[in-house]
Amino acid sequence: MKKLKIKFNKLIQNTIELNSSKSESNRLLIIKALSKKKIIINNISNANDTTILKNLIKNNSKKKWDAEDAGTTMRFLTSYLALLKEDVIITGTNRMKKRPIRILVEALNKIGSKISFTDKKGYPPLKIDKKINQENNSISIRGDISSQYISSLLMIGPILKNGLNIIIEEPFYSKPYVLMTLNLMKKFGVSSTLNRNIIKINNQEYKDGTYSVESDWSAASYWYAIVSINKEIDKLKLKGLRKNSFQGDSILSKIMLSFGVDTEFLDDGVIIKKNHNIENFIKIDFKNFPDLTQSILVVAAYHKIKLEISGVESLKIKETDRLSAMKKELKKIGCNFYNKKESWILEKRVNPFPKSVVIDTYRDHRMAMAFACISSEIEMYIREPSVVNKSYPNFWNDLFKVGYEPT
Repeated sequence: MKKLKIKFNKLIQNTIELNSSKSESNRLLIIKALSKKKIIINNISNANDTTILKNLIKNNSKKKWDAEDAGTTMRFLTSYLALLKEDVIITGTNRMKKRPIRILVEALNKIGSKISFTDKKGYPPLKIDKKINQENNSISIRGDISSQYISSLLMIGPILKNGLNIIIEEPFYSKPYVLMTLNLMKKFGVSSTLNRNIIKINNQEYKDGTYSVESDWSAASYWYAIVSINKEIDKLKLKGLRKNSFQGDSILSKIMLSFGVDTEFLDDGVIIKKNHNIENFIKIDFKNFPDLTQSILVVAAYHKIKLEISGVESLKIKETDRLSAMKKELKKIGCNFYNKKESWILEKRVNPFPKSVVIDTYRDHRMAMAFACISSEIEMYIREPSVVNKSYPNFWNDLFKVGYEPT
C-alpha cells in the first residue's frame, strides 16, 4: 500500500488556483443532459466523480452504468435513468454497494418508475425495469439522510408531465445543497417555489445558457486549515471563490474566524490571513455543511480546542464511516473523539503531538487532505494518497507549490 511522506520546508508561492466545485459541476451535467437547448459549462471540475458522470452520460450505455465510487453520480443517475431508460443496470464499487439508496428508489417508484434491487435490498446495484410513467406528482422524503436524493429528484421535476411536489420530512439536513440545485436550475430558466419544507416545480423546459463553475469551498477548507496551523504561512490567496456563493460550505469564512483566520473577498477570489483569535471551546452544528467536518476537527486538534459537533449523521454513509475513521486517526495524534448522545466531542488535546504518524485514509479523499494540513507540525505519512483524485486531483501538486515537500 503506497504511502506519501510530506513535510513543510519554506513558503514558495502564496496563490492557489483552486479546483472547481464538483457539486456544481455534477448538477450542471445533469441539467445539460436534460435540456433540449444549448448549455455551455465553463471551468468544469476535473474531479474523478465529475469525469465519471460526464463519460457515462456521453457514452449513453444501453445496459450497464457503472458509477464506480462516486456517490453523487450514483444518486443523480438513478433519477436521470428512471426518467429516460428501461432495462438498464446501475452499479458501483463494493463500497458503493454498501451505501443506502432505498429512499430515493421508493420515491421514484411512487412517482411511476419500476426500479428493483438486484442484490441486497436497499442498496446498489439497481435495475431500471420501467422508466417513469407518472402516477403521482407529490411525494414525501426524509430530509436527514442525504440531500442528494432530493436534488436528484428536483432536476427531473420540470421534465415530468405533471411536475413535482416534494415534501421534505424534518429534520432537513444539508439544505444549502438543495438550494444550490434550485439556483442552478433557475439559471437555466426553471422556476420553483420553496415554502418551508415543500418544494413545487411545474412542468417546463430548461433554457439555453452559459455558466462558469465556481471554485470549491470544500477544498478551500484545507487551505484555511493550513493558514491556521502553519507558523510560516500568514496568508494565502485562493482564486475563483465568490462572496455570493451557491455553495453552503462558503460558511467556512465565518467559521474560521474562531480558528484564527480572516477572509478578504476580491473580484477573483479571496485572501485568507491569520487573525490569532483562537477560541478555547467551540460548538458547531454541521448539518448544512458536513464536508467541512474533518478539516475543522484537525484544526481544533492542533490548537487544543474542545469541540462539540452535531448534525453529522450523514458522515456515516460517505466514502467510509467518517466519524469512526476520524476517531481512530485523531487518537493517533493524541486526541479523544467520541459520541455523546446526539453530539460528538473532541476533547482538548493534553499531550504533545507524536514525532511521526501514519494516517490511514479508508479510501476517503477528505481524510487524506484534512490530515495533510498538520504535516508542518508532525512527520506525516499518508496512505493511499491518490484518493484525492475523487474531488481534488491537483491537491498534492498545489501543496508542493506552496512549500510542502514529498520525501
